Amino acid sequence: MSFVRLDLAYDGTEFAGWATQPGMRTVQADLEAALEQVLGEQVALTVAGRTDAGVHAWGQVASFELPGREPPEELRRALNAITGRDVEMLGAKAVPGGFDARRDALSRTYCFRLYCSPQPSPFERGRSLYWRHRIHPGLLERCAEAVMGTHDFSAFTPTQTRHVRFEREVLRAEWKRGRSYAPALPPEVGNAELFELWIEANSFLRGMVRSLVGTMLEVGSGRRDFDDFTSLLSGAPREEAGDTAQAHGLYLASVRY
Repeated sequence: MSFVRLDLAYDGTEFAGWATQPGMRTVQADLEAALEQVLGEQVALTVAGRTDAGVHAWGQVASFELPGREPPEELRRALNAITGRDVEMLGAKAVPGGFDARRDALSRTYCFRLYCSPQPSPFERGRSLYWRHRIHPGLLERCAEAVMGTHDFSAFTPTQTRHVRFEREVLRAEWKRGRSYAPALPPEVGNAELFELWIEANSFLRGMVRSLVGTMLEVGSGRRDFDDFTSLLSGAPREEAGDTAQAHGLYLASVRY
């Protein structure tokens, strides 16, 4: 039995998420179809993070079992020749010890990109969340500091869920000024800044990062008190938190093993 690790990146714009869904284009379905074409047999993929519709990935990891033989040496190149332009295999190799992309992961890191500007940029469209309202970076940073550690994140995941445990340990959370794809705006238009939330945890609830961002933006724009935000980290119901930020600003950045 061979265990194969795939490292991949994808633009989530045209996908209905990672997981296979009838009648929908998903990353898993496209990749499993490509693997069947290359290997001549069906395989079932396990993934480190099941991204939602529209969410991107810079450093996704998947794995599968290949009974009785080693994977072809040119597996990465063969898959890239078949999959669409919005999916790219970064690596494909046999790994020892029964590797499982989900079960063996120690943590996942996500990045959410926020483009703050008086006007939108075509270069950031689909790559970051456009925010035209006022924002206080210091309040965003305080929110990120508050989520560090172990908390009950019930307020930041849909009420209808398969999760039975809502505590997660956040290992890193910080807002940083990022590098925009957009050129500088002329002085008469105003300033534009890109902010990135980098957050690492042992695992994440469905929609957790996007719900955190939506609620942090309420604090950062002065529509919610910081103390109210911190009170949500003790298992408050979903309806007490803010809106879920749009998916196109979110990236699965990396997985740590």
